[in-house]
Amino acid sequence: MVDPDNRELWISLGCALENLLLAAQAAGYAPEVVYPNGDEMIRVQLTLDTPHTNPLFDAIPRRQTTRSVYDGRILPTFRPDAVVNLDTENWRTHISALSQVSGVGVVDYPSFIRALEQRRAFFKEMGAKATDHAALTAYTALLSDQEADTIFQRALRDEASASDAAQFTGHMLIQMAQMSAADGLVMQLHVGAYRNHNELIFNHFGRDMGADIPLASEFTRNLRPLLNQFGSHPDFTLILFNLDETTYARELAPLAGHYPVVKLGPPWWFYDSLNGMRRYFDRVMETAGIYNTAGFNDDTRAYPSIPARHDVWRRAACDWAAGLVVRHIVDEADGAEMVRALSYDLAKETYKLDGA
Repeated sequence: MVDPDNRELWISLGCALENLLLAAQAAGYAPEVVYPNGDEMIRVQLTLDTPHTNPLFDAIPRRQTTRSVYDGRILPTFRPDAVVNLDTENWRTHISALSQVSGVGVVDYPSFIRALEQRRAFFKEMGAKATDHAALTAYTALLSDQEADTIFQRALRDEASASDAAQFTGHMLIQMAQMSAADGLVMQLHVGAYRNHNELIFNHFGRDMGADIPLASEFTRNLRPLLNQFGSHPDFTLILFNLDETTYARELAPLAGHYPVVKLGPPWWFYDSLNGMRRYFDRVMETAGIYNTAGFNDDTRAYPSIPARHDVWRRAACDWAAGLVVRHIVDEADGAEMVRALSYDLAKETYKLDGA
């Protein structure tokens, strides 16, 4: 379940209730709210009153996260973790599903690659702009086709080891980079979350229900095999997301500053906060520069919180740029241009959304 305790549901109901109260007052009613008392229903009692205007009521039709007209389209993202990471629960069931939806019988490594290519093409036809990959580490290493098939066959027999899974994921990240260079889908890599850390919660509720804890990460050595092959490819973009803040200044900013394909994603998960954003600006921008970042995006499933998260980012970006202005490092016009880039332009450019 996405919202097991109905927290996000209540937040969205609160927003709807606020709009109703503002509209009632503007229409000449005095609203009285009766909150739940056992039946979990919010009741609004209306009595005739003098119309009362409020600037917040006038703002209701203008509220848009993007400040543009929403056209109703949803652009999917291709995420193959369930079949790429051999240690995923019920991995062979996912492989059977991949065979069914792709029309490719997955019986070995070559057929596995063909099935993934088919699904990527399908997602791109549906409007996808990016792929997304989660890995425990940033480890990459290229296997021969024979070595990859040997590991894949062990996995089909349910005999793959933890070492097999790590090697195969590292190899497949390079394969995903190669496919992105060919089909133009932006590659996102989220690194450093120890998933399902709490066995009690995992056994009771299943995977991805919380208790995911950050790990120390290493990028310089681990990404070298991938970047040696595709680090300067003109049709490839790699966005890195990270849960180890110590790597920002030491590894990630220099990597983004050197390799043309690398963009740094915004503070993610535990650090998607005002203080996390401030630390990110301080540790990344001096070396990487803002144009080697992807601006701000958000992959939360708590959908009602997305506008607030973007608003916090815009305010944090303004705060950081204002600091540069008052210290006379940039002038006010440049500061405003930088904030717009961080809040809007960079994400649109990185994900190739012009005309999307």
